[in-house]
Amino acid sequence: MAGLVNGQGNITIGDLERLANKLGFTDAGYQAAMLELRRESHKRGRWSSGYHRAYSEEIRLLVDLEKHADHIRSAQSEVMPGLLQCESYVRALYADLPDQGGLTLEVRVQARVARQDIYDRTEPPNVHFVLSESCLRRVWGDADVMREQLDYVIKLSNRPNVMLQVMPFDAPPGRRSPIGNRFTLVRVPSPGVAGPLELAYTEGEGEIRYLDDKKALTAHDMAWTRLSTAALSFEESRKFMRQVAREFS
Repeated sequence: MAGLVNGQGNITIGDLERLANKLGFTDAGYQAAMLELRRESHKRGRWSSGYHRAYSEEIRLLVDLEKHADHIRSAQSEVMPGLLQCESYVRALYADLPDQGGLTLEVRVQARVARQDIYDRTEPPNVHFVLSESCLRRVWGDADVMREQLDYVIKLSNRPNVMLQVMPFDAPPGRRSPIGNRFTLVRVPSPGVAGPLELAYTEGEGEIRYLDDKKALTAHDMAWTRLSTAALSFEESRKFMRQVAREFS
């Protein structure tokens, strides 16, 4: 049961309905949204063919959530979030990984970049990122890669549904701001009265977790508020990124 709640392993339709009822998610619209996620995840051969096989079992739920979400918020440090990575940056990240089980560098790159298809949906999600300055300065590849990556992010940030803020090293984050934590908050709309499906995604060494209990969601929402309040404004962030890009020239 704990594994299913954390997005590990498969689940039948009956078990999904029983689990939802047990956790108190009885609204028909809410359950319909979860069943739709399950249907997408269980399409024959989806995760075993093409670039989809590059997604580990732990990350498949996140990929599905991104495709159905209407709002994504992500706080990151050291590495650009996957939804902001340009192709050359992805290549630099995976360059030293050996080919294994048919997973070549090209397959890994394609899988990572393909997640950004959500930006081109008819109704794309609103995405909001808070990036530590370390994301901009931690070198992956070389200066040319970093400059291309920063130019790519600046271009994305000009889209009306993409909001991006930078937390500079010299900006006082506040004593309670969790500047070292990386997390993503995802909201999937539901037609029912119970409201949208909301999850917090956290990632650590050897552990990926999906949290949906009210206490955890409230804590991460408060953390997000502190970080986004302390970070630079959208326009200030673009100016800051342009300056860092020039330093890589």
